[in-house]
Amino acid sequence: MMRPAPALLWLLLGWTGVGVLVSLQWLPLLAWLAVAALIALLALVDGWRLQGEPSPVCRRDTPPVIPLGPELTVHLHVLAATKRVQHVLVHDLHPAEWAVHGMPRQLSLTPGRELLLDYTVTPSARGQFVFTGCQLRLRSPWRLWNQRRVVGEASTIRVYPNFAPLAEMAGLSVEVASRSLGARLQRRRGEGTEFHELRDYRLGDSLRKIDWKATARVGRLISREYRDERNQQVILLLDCGRRRLAQDDRLAHFDHVLNASLALAYIALRQGDAVGMLACAGEDLRWLPPQQGSGGMDMLLGAGYDLQALPVATDYLSAASALQSRQHRRAFVVLITNVRDEDDQELRTAVAMLSRRHLVLVVSLRELALDHAASDVEDSMESTIRGAAAMHYLAEREAMHDALRREGISTLDVSCSELSGVLVERYLSVKRAGWL
Repeated sequence: MMRPAPALLWLLLGWTGVGVLVSLQWLPLLAWLAVAALIALLALVDGWRLQGEPSPVCRRDTPPVIPLGPELTVHLHVLAATKRVQHVLVHDLHPAEWAVHGMPRQLSLTPGRELLLDYTVTPSARGQFVFTGCQLRLRSPWRLWNQRRVVGEASTIRVYPNFAPLAEMAGLSVEVASRSLGARLQRRRGEGTEFHELRDYRLGDSLRKIDWKATARVGRLISREYRDERNQQVILLLDCGRRRLAQDDRLAHFDHVLNASLALAYIALRQGDAVGMLACAGEDLRWLPPQQGSGGMDMLLGAGYDLQALPVATDYLSAASALQSRQHRRAFVVLITNVRDEDDQELRTAVAMLSRRHLVLVVSLRELALDHAASDVEDSMESTIRGAAAMHYLAEREAMHDALRREGISTLDVSCSELSGVLVERYLSVKRAGWL
């Protein structure tokens, strides 16, 4: 679509001025007609030239998969397709919901020279998104017209939970990686239950760890090194119900849950265990059987990148029954939810069902808004009532946690910022205690 440029509008304004002079009989009518014919000829020729001008070539470099949270730098290559300098306004058609910096851009394209534009976008949600093309606003050779064109190919991109911190831990040991996630670990050596290797005796090693046959063979003290048992199974049981729609900071609680789940899965896979997932929202279930190795993380990312919390109630009994029918081997089941007093009977029944076969950990994610309301000390009636209601709610919530603990169920009450570290810390404690 072509639109008049400011230069053409100024010409039309000048033609209007000539018409005023003609109406005052200061100029002949022929002058007004001649100016009109000249402007029309210029506009037609300039528009024809622009219409027949080839579009610049645009090519976008984006990775197929990106994490939610960090900014993404998009590289846009623009190449002139004519023998004259082209003046172009470029706007890459990124997903509309994403925040963008560095677009649109005004360019002067020199023939035969490719320009590289960098701009940044910030994904607003997980899922699959499309860059539909690149929109250009071309200026005609005589600057009388502007034309909008959409060029370039569409790019599809998947936004996964934030796996960027995991990539940074690739070269770290499990212990260092766990500490970087916020887990508080006590240093220990050789306390596992599975034999790992023989090594030279170190001061402080127990005499029970000395391998006397190897010692006699090499002529120096040799100790056995043990490690945590491998090839065990961890199941992430994710509540995708309406309570996960609550938001702390820029992310919804469900995004915090996915990020923490990936951190736990990363550590468990590094430990040689298999990790699976069951996500439940009402009657909708998504099941990923336990996987081991580096492929396990890829499977988890692929299975969970488009999961969304739904405005429905969570059916704990249905989720527990589905897991029992699918997971027959004993596993460490991590149920991440938001415990409330109305869940009392259903949740306790579901957890009791799972506990007959599995080791269950119930993780209750706390909303910071409640903590703020309970600690609000403003001297007003409204603030007092709000604070009292929040404290009453938190007390009932803690009573529910105590009821679960009395039945032998491990329970954690944590905020979003603590979730990753606490999950990893508890998992490693379970491993070292040999509870699986």
